Formats: sequence, C-alpha cells, structure tokens
Amino acid sequence: MKKTLLITLISFIGFAQNNPNPGYWQQHVDYKMDVKMDVKNYQYTGTQELVYTNNSADTLRKVYYHLYPNAFQPGSAMDIRLQTISDPDKRMVRKFKVAEKEVTESRIKALKSDEIGYLKISNFKQNGKSATTRVVGTVLEVTLAEAILPKSKSNFSLTFDGQVPLQVRRSGRNSEEDVALSMTQWYPKMAEYDFEGWHADPYIGREFHGVWGDFDVKLTIDKDYTVGGTGYLQNKNEIGHGYQDKGIEVKYPRKTKELTWHFVAPNVHDFTWAADNDYIHDILIGENNVELHFLYKNKTENLENWKKMQPKTAELLAFFNKNVGPYPYKQYSVIQGGDGGMEYGMCTLITGNRSYGSLVGVTAHEFAHSWFQFVLASNESKHEWMDEGFTSFISDLAMDVVMPPKEKEDNVFESAYRNYTYLANSGKEQPLSTHADRYDYNMGYSIGAYSKGEVFLAQLGYLIGSDNLMKTLKRYYYDYKLTHPTPNDIKRSAERVSGANLDWYLVDWTQTTNTIDYAIQGLEENNGKTTLTLERKGRMPMPIDLLVVYEDGSKETFYIPNTLMRFEKENPYLDIKRTVLNGWDWAYPTYSVYIPKTKSSIKAIVIDPSGLMADVKRDDNVYEKK
Repeated sequence: MKKTLLITLISFIGFAQNNPNPGYWQQHVDYKMDVKMDVKNYQYTGTQELVYTNNSADTLRKVYYHLYPNAFQPGSAMDIRLQTISDPDKRMVRKFKVAEKEVTESRIKALKSDEIGYLKISNFKQNGKSATTRVVGTVLEVTLAEAILPKSKSNFSLTFDGQVPLQVRRSGRNSEEDVALSMTQWYPKMAEYDFEGWHADPYIGREFHGVWGDFDVKLTIDKDYTVGGTGYLQNKNEIGHGYQDKGIEVKYPRKTKELTWHFVAPNVHDFTWAADNDYIHDILIGENNVELHFLYKNKTENLENWKKMQPKTAELLAFFNKNVGPYPYKQYSVIQGGDGGMEYGMCTLITGNRSYGSLVGVTAHEFAHSWFQFVLASNESKHEWMDEGFTSFISDLAMDVVMPPKEKEDNVFESAYRNYTYLANSGKEQPLSTHADRYDYNMGYSIGAYSKGEVFLAQLGYLIGSDNLMKTLKRYYYDYKLTHPTPNDIKRSAERVSGANLDWYLVDWTQTTNTIDYAIQGLEENNGKTTLTLERKGRMPMPIDLLVVYEDGSKETFYIPNTLMRFEKENPYLDIKRTVLNGWDWAYPTYSVYIPKTKSSIKAIVIDPSGLMADVKRDDNVYEKK
C-alpha cells in the first residue's frame, strides 16, 4: 500500500504549480477523512483532520467551510430561488394541477425530515483548541482560536454527521435511474481564499470554487456496494468489486458485512464518490497508461451502449491530450449517477439511460472538464463561461472527430452561435461577468456560460487565426495548469502566442452586452471602379474578412484590421488573393472599400464568409447581384 501511494505521488513530479504571474500564490489543504455510511437510512458519520497552509501574505482570523447538503432543506436559499425564478431548473421542480391550473413547485419544498440533506459539525478544534463556529445556511463560519500567520500552517479537526437527500440536484440518493448514492459536495469543504479574499458563497445549485490539496479518505460501507470516484484505491486486494477481473488477487475475503475503501487523491480540489449494489465495473487502459473506469447499472438496455462508449472515451482522452495538454492523473471514472452530467475530480457522474450518441456526447463534455476546471481551476462561480464555454468548445471539436456527423456543418460551433444570437436579440442577456448565482434567468446563465463562452474561443480563432488559437490553448494549459487562472490569463496566453492586443476583446465580450453588427450599406460605381460602404451598427468593433465574388467566377478577399488589435491576421484563405487594407478605427461608424472593377462585374459580397464572427444580424452581411 505504501508503494502504491509512493507511485501515485511520484506521478506528479514535473507537474507542479507553474503559474507565471508575478507574486502568484494559492492556498493548500490536506484532508484526512474517515467516513461510515449507513445504506439503510442514508446517514453517514465522519471525522476530518485538515492541515491548512496559508500561502498568502495575510493573517487569517476566520475561515469558512461549505456545508452543501444543507441546501436541500425547505426554506433554504436554493429552495426559495426555485420558487422565485421564472424559469426554474426542470429537474428541481415538479408540476401538478390544482383546480385545472398547472402548478410548479420546488421539489426541495416538499422534502420530509428523513428526505432532506444536512451536514452537522461538532467538536471543531484548531491545533487542539476549541474554536467558535456558526452555521449560516450552507456555510460554516469559524472564528479561530489563534490567527494563522502568513506562510504558516494550522491543523483543524472536526466530527460531522450527514444525511443524503433525495436526488434533486447533483448530490442525492435513489435517483430516477435508481442509483443508490451520488455523493457529490458531501463533506465539510474548506472555502477558497485567494487574491480576491474569501469565496464563501452560499449554495443555490450553481458552480463551485475549491482549494487545491491532497485527500486521504477511508469509506466504510455495506460490502455489497461498489464504489467509484475521485482518487486511487489503495487496497484493491481487499476490495474486489471488478479489480479481481484485472489480475488482482483478493487476499483478504471478508466475512464482515462492511468493507472499507481507502482512496488517496493528490493535488485535486474536490472529492466525489458514488455507490450502488448493482454496478458493473469495467476498466480500460487509455493513453499514457491512464486507467479509465466505468461504473454503470446492470440493466439490459444500458449494457450495449456503455460497452461501445468505452473505447470512445479512450479516443477522447487522446484528443484532449493532443490538443490541450497531457492529463496529469493516472485514473478517470465515468459513473452512472446524479441527474444529468457534472464534472468532479478524476471522475464524472452522468445519467446513463441514454442513446449511444448522447452517452458519448455527455462523456465528452464532462471529461473535457478535467482540463477546463479540474486542471485549469478557474473560479466557476465568477467566471462560469471559462469552464463551461471552453469545455463546450473542445468537446465539440472532439465529437467532430470521434463521432463525426453524417452531414458536417462548415462551422462546428454553429449551434453555439445560434444560441448566443438568440440570447443577444432577446433583451435578456446579462454580461458574462455576472456571478453564476445571480442571473435573472436560467436561460441567460446557460446560454451565456455554455454558448457565449464557447463563442469566445471560436471567435478568438477568427481574430488571431485558427493555428494561433490552438497554440493558445496549449500555452494556457502549460502556463496555468494546477492553479486558478483568471479571464486575464487566457487573454495573455493568446497575446503571447499571437502578438495581438486583445484587452478590448476580453472587456467587450465578457464585461458588457455590446453586440457585433456589421452591414453592407451600399455600392457605388465611379469611373469604372466600385466603392463599397460598410457600416458598424453594433458597439463592438471587429476586424473584417470580406469576400468578393465576380461574374467571371474569380474571387478575392479584403482584410480590414481592427486598429485596437495592432495586429494583422494570416490569410485564412490561402487559395484566394487577399488585399490588406488600412485599419478601421472603432470611432468611425462607416468604412469605404475601393474595388478596382465595375459594379456590374460583382456577383456577390460577403462579410465574414467563415461565420466565425458573431454578428447578431447576418441578413445584411451579404450583397447579391439581382
């Protein structure tokens, strides 16, 4: 067992924190937990010992823990949010009729005392001394017995009692697919403290931010249950449950009713597990000897799709390794559980009663989160578009390779562009700088985080070129892996790779609702030459790729730089002659292009033939000779 742990830790040599920002620091935690789960009443008890390393220059007199299960109680902030938002998450509400009128009700509101979630803390001590604690909803506030000085450590210990709620959102028991335990956000989790201060956000069902650390977890549970999740199992030879099929001899068969599963997870910022007494457990070795684990219900309708999906997961691993950077762990688990799909450290929980294509698709998205969130650990709550959008971008590229559609679209990201355009024209858009919890509409959050975030990268390729974009992803990964990157960091990676100035792009796209809207205003002929007038209707300036098609079948393009970029993009259409024009300054609402041919010789003109510029009204981007 000591040898296994040593190998696990050695695998991280050469993959240490590598953030290039001057003065960068991040806190560190070491968790040691011993937990016992009662599968009959869905209650669990545990002890937690935690070593907190304060790498900041600040003296800390208080610390905060997340108690996420407390959200699943009637009257909680999550419950009230469900009751007051106009478009609640459909998974979290139930509908019924009262006097012929359809009523929508929060599922949390209807939970009984033995169905709610809770996490109760007792016996909290700091360095052996009692500290003052106060629970406020889903947050534990701790007034320390002694201040934690800069560059010093402190030891915390506590006892916790929890109850697993009925499956409502992410964490829970007895899901619609009959998975017994989906144990996500289940333990007292230290809140993050960074250069912005504490991030002790209440939990209302959105995103997370965690402290990097090492986990050592012992979980005792009924021997008939198979467990999968974060970390490396240290005692496979005592457990069985699928491991004996891989040549591991189970040396200590137990006559006891329970087994203790011992997991170690180095350098992660969360710990998740799931368990069921009817799981099939398959293992496939992927690129770089990464163990890919698959745990799913033993149901006939599932078996074929889950078996077919496994080699595709190995293909996805290779794709992400090649196009972003090498996956730094030696294990990843795809587990049937939860209520949709959600990423966690070294694993994902997904619903499993899906078609084959849907199963591969959700796995692609959640697996991609291992790069964009669980290695590049941006603050999901404040910059939700960075993890969801970047994940959507790379998983769409991956699916186009491992599961190519019968009819390929010219723009792989067209669906994201359509969604964003709908939101931008709806009047309900809020800036991407909006905290994930505080969007007015779930629709605005979802399209903003997933689609507009995806378009941020796809459109960045339009700005600096597709080759530079893919180089940017690799540079971003290399520079910021295993740290907490911010929006400025992806911008700086792109600037370092391309040489372009991109601050205007980051500000307009993520901190405002400024839109891109260009139009062909008109064509005029004078002395055998044509003057094309373009108009910028939207607030957000862009460089322009302009395609001109002539009656004789020939084509040429014109490139109009955006002066804010101080940059000239490589010609994306190598087989077509290109003319680079003077830049278009954002202060000028119109721009004239002089075409040395008659108007009658021009068949068509197109602004942005690639479709990668997110113009919100494309109808006026095309001129066609009538």
